[in-house]
Amino acid sequence: MIRHFGRKDVAVLAGCLLVISGCTSGAVQQTSHGDVGPVRLTSFHDCGDELAALRSAAEASVGPYGLPTVAGSADSTAYPLAAGGVFPPAGARMDAPAAGAAAEPAGSAAAASGAASTATPAYSGTNDYVAGVDEPDLVKTDGRRIVTVSGGLLQVIDAASRTVTGRLNLSATGDGISFQPTNLLLDGDHALVFGTGGSAVSDSGGASNGSAQGVADGIAQPVSGARLLLVDLAGQPSVLSSYSIEGAMLDARQVGSTVRVVVSSQPRLNFTAPTAPTAGSGAGSGAAGSGSAGPGAATDAQRVTANEAVISQASLDDWLPHYAETSGGVTTTGRVSCADVSAASTFSGANLISVLTFDLGASTLGSGDAVTVVADGDTVYGTATSLYVAGDERWLTEAPIARTGATMSGSTGTGQQRTEIYRFDTTQPGPPKFVAGGTVPGYLLNQYSLSEWQGYLRVATTTGTSWALADGEPAGAQTSSSAVYVLSTTGPVMRLAGQVDGLGATERIYSVRFMGSVGYVVTFRQTDPLYTVDLSDPAHPRVRGSVALTGYSAYLHPASDTRLIGIGRAADAMGHVGGTQVSLFDVSDLAAPARLATFALAGAVSNAEFDPHAFLYWPGSHLVVVPVQMSGPVSAQPGTALGTPYQPQSGALVLRIDDSGITEAGFIKQPATATSYVGSPSIERSLIIGQTLWTISSTGAMASNLTTLRPLTWVNFSTGGA
Repeated sequence: MIRHFGRKDVAVLAGCLLVISGCTSGAVQQTSHGDVGPVRLTSFHDCGDELAALRSAAEASVGPYGLPTVAGSADSTAYPLAAGGVFPPAGARMDAPAAGAAAEPAGSAAAASGAASTATPAYSGTNDYVAGVDEPDLVKTDGRRIVTVSGGLLQVIDAASRTVTGRLNLSATGDGISFQPTNLLLDGDHALVFGTGGSAVSDSGGASNGSAQGVADGIAQPVSGARLLLVDLAGQPSVLSSYSIEGAMLDARQVGSTVRVVVSSQPRLNFTAPTAPTAGSGAGSGAAGSGSAGPGAATDAQRVTANEAVISQASLDDWLPHYAETSGGVTTTGRVSCADVSAASTFSGANLISVLTFDLGASTLGSGDAVTVVADGDTVYGTATSLYVAGDERWLTEAPIARTGATMSGSTGTGQQRTEIYRFDTTQPGPPKFVAGGTVPGYLLNQYSLSEWQGYLRVATTTGTSWALADGEPAGAQTSSSAVYVLSTTGPVMRLAGQVDGLGATERIYSVRFMGSVGYVVTFRQTDPLYTVDLSDPAHPRVRGSVALTGYSAYLHPASDTRLIGIGRAADAMGHVGGTQVSLFDVSDLAAPARLATFALAGAVSNAEFDPHAFLYWPGSHLVVVPVQMSGPVSAQPGTALGTPYQPQSGALVLRIDDSGITEAGFIKQPATATSYVGSPSIERSLIIGQTLWTISSTGAMASNLTTLRPLTWVNFSTGGA
């Protein structure tokens, strides 16, 4: 149930917000628009009631070409074409540390502080959003070893000897099961590897024990979709347990040895287009994209009727995802229980979100103990005590799904955009419990748009259309603007506590970062003024200061309480973007925020702009390391000759950032290999262990001296050595 709240519901939340914004209108306004309020989940009376509700919702939302797709797909409407012609990836992801924690990079400060009492040297972990809440990535380290997945292989590097000590082929299981590993989590001697996989066996198929030396143990899976492998790293890596579930993994979060995995699934409904009389003899609508022009083609009305018939015959088994877990050569199959499914007051019946719980300290993965919600979801954010799943509903609300006539792709963007947020309590080691929900107008950029702090959830969204279209904006399109909403998390529903909106008119959010009671929001379209907004009184936010900027920052990272690092793109006054730009902001005075320095590389692009895991900041040495791909000359690392000017080059840019400015420390390139596409391999991650800077690509790992950046060892993944 969604209820509306007025100003009388505003509660006092101490804090202030710094907004780096491109508000071309020059004014920040307070307006009330769209739905802001609670979302309640209810359980179904029984399995029969659940099936009836799912059928009814699906029949109401089905169109001529099926049910609505999962929200958040990376297309030109969900993610407007970024400056420079690059689409931000759908999974691009950051938030505040827990109350009282310092604003340090989550992956480095925590690891370094814990190293003092052991023989393990200080090291940088994954650049996570929240300290103590680990996120899956393609490289992990515990300070003693480096574990990475690439090209279907899991590789283990001993950090002290700088050699590959273990290798496991994850893509050739020898049992007919395909597996494409994408990232992993690490806990002690266990790694949890995530990926996608399919199976050649049917639902009635039994276990298979085929295996080969140096290859993951053959484990039959009667389902395809998201797949997890629990790998033992003690000695030569080996698979302890395998788990598959129908659907796509959205994301996962790890606290201690407990991992919560969020999976989105759709019902298995076979919508087959009916055969119809030739064009003109049926009741076709003639709408664009209806597919009714050719002889024998069905009209939209006939497609809808046929699809409704498919839904009316569907069983509960067609909606609920199946899973399989294998350990010790024995496969156990099952299905999400109908008793563990709940729904909001309104839903499409098209998508389900399941939260799975696993213990990395165990020797088996088990059933996952799924907690399932009939809802859309595309963004996952977690703290030490909460897991949030947010679903962007703009596809369901921008325009009604056509019953006849216009297709689902014909949305004009004139309807209400909103995001529903579900909060789960993760304080206990078992399955999480749904405790609250809320709705805000607009859509999120990524997980960094969410921040839990002292009983409140801050949410930054953009509403409207913010990009130029070749044929102009659609008739009645809503001009974009952004806002920050503050929702209370203390009750069973997340009620509106306060808001500031009207930010960045005609623009969209490019990055968000919250630090305690301070937040940072970047919007961009042409120029990028920097605004500071004081939210110490949530009912009366006010602009404290501003400064005009060019370019934008797509990722923000705290260097200290008074300094902020931004990585994005340079741009001129007309908004024409250039290459990668790293900026240093002074945020010590809300009345006078300033950009202290910039470092730009013409013709360069960096994955760190869209993937925070590719960014490394090491406070002890004031070093920033980002991967770049570029054309043209760059400064060479010590002892390394540059290639031909304007030849495409890849490497890691190393910068030294202090309170006064940015200086270039060096540029690290890996040696070309037979598998390198052009020149040096593309560096994907960097990390620090002791006095060694590691840069990692799909072909190998380079160890360099942290102080001089001179190369120490090259570990070739294809050979295990130099």
